[in-house]
Amino acid sequence: MIKNPLILVTNDDGIDAPGLKALTEVMNEIGEVVVVAPDRPQSGMGHAITINSPLYLREIKNNNFTYKTYTTSGTPADCIKIGVNEILKVKPDLCVSGINHGANSSVNVVYSGTMSAAIEAGIHGIPSIGFSLLDHKWNADFSHIKEYIKIITLKTLNNGLPKKVVLNVNFPNVIKKEIKGIKICRQANTYWIEKFDKRKNPLGKNYYWLTGEFINNDKRIDTDEWALSNNYISIVPTQFDLTSEIGLTKLNNWDFEK
Repeated sequence: MIKNPLILVTNDDGIDAPGLKALTEVMNEIGEVVVVAPDRPQSGMGHAITINSPLYLREIKNNNFTYKTYTTSGTPADCIKIGVNEILKVKPDLCVSGINHGANSSVNVVYSGTMSAAIEAGIHGIPSIGFSLLDHKWNADFSHIKEYIKIITLKTLNNGLPKKVVLNVNFPNVIKKEIKGIKICRQANTYWIEKFDKRKNPLGKNYYWLTGEFINNDKRIDTDEWALSNNYISIVPTQFDLTSEIGLTKLNNWDFEK
């Protein structure tokens, strides 16, 4: 393993999130830590980046910190871009994102700011991991999963990751003694049925709240959803090269000359 690895830590729940604090504490036991996180919650931002407005960066001075901490006005993906290019000016040995308050399993990875930060780091060629706990509460208990986070992180540093692959790690919302172990999984085939709650403001104008129903018809027992529902920690090797090999094969049989 790299001696005293340089670790970039970020999240999408914002600089004040307890999950970020818990993740930083674990990483501080492993290497040199630099935190770059959004100045406010950025959940559901996906891979958005800031291009039409200024991006602000501020260092947080705290004598209790043994690591440097910065906060930005941008998205989780922005945090990686500015962290690597302006703060560190070198590639860190690892990037970790989280611990997210809530799941980022199955199709939710597409919308996740947590995982988009990990993916952005992967695009930069940095081994990266997104961590999430299936508990949306702000005061969620992260203490019982720190041991597993450290194990997964050290395994990643020791073994490396394939090119264009990042890890999506989700923890079930159960106490430590009920966790059955770790499973390497595929992403479950799920989807959302979107619903919009239509309302009127005091001026009579319509506005909407997005709601929905999560649908999982995937009956396979090697998916992240199966693992989590059976009290396993799921690890999905997630690729950001979106090319479909099946699609390539099919489209290469099309005759575009006709």
